[in-house]
Amino acid sequence: MRIHTEYLWFETKKRKELVRITPKLEQILGRSGVSDGMMLVSAMHITAGIIVNDDETGLHGDIMEWLEKTAPEDPSYAHHSTGEDNGDAHLKRIMVHHQAILPVTGGKLDLGPWEQCFYAEFDGRRRKRVVVKIMGE
Repeated sequence: MRIHTEYLWFETKKRKELVRITPKLEQILGRSGVSDGMMLVSAMHITAGIIVNDDETGLHGDIMEWLEKTAPEDPSYAHHSTGEDNGDAHLKRIMVHHQAILPVTGGKLDLGPWEQCFYAEFDGRRRKRVVVKIMGE
């Protein structure tokens, strides 16, 4: 079994942003030499996540609007009593989750016809990373 690990670094311009990372994941997969296995993609920060969905701007807006309605920016979060102002970002991360496992078949990501992978940032404008770990043969 082969195991290959790389890191992606992000510093988004906006506080909340979806960044399509599928092409970078495909490049990492190519360097790994793995033809059949799994790719773990995991945001290593508690205010960011990983989403697998369609790359369509209307849907991206719907996702961000739904997250904002469900976990709105609100100064009354207890978390803010610690001096932070990102309580909503922590909750949004829980809703989208922090990682995804992507299948690898024949040396390629085995995604559905419309599926793409995105880094979801909810408290950006500072340097953060994602670990990509590929395991297989």
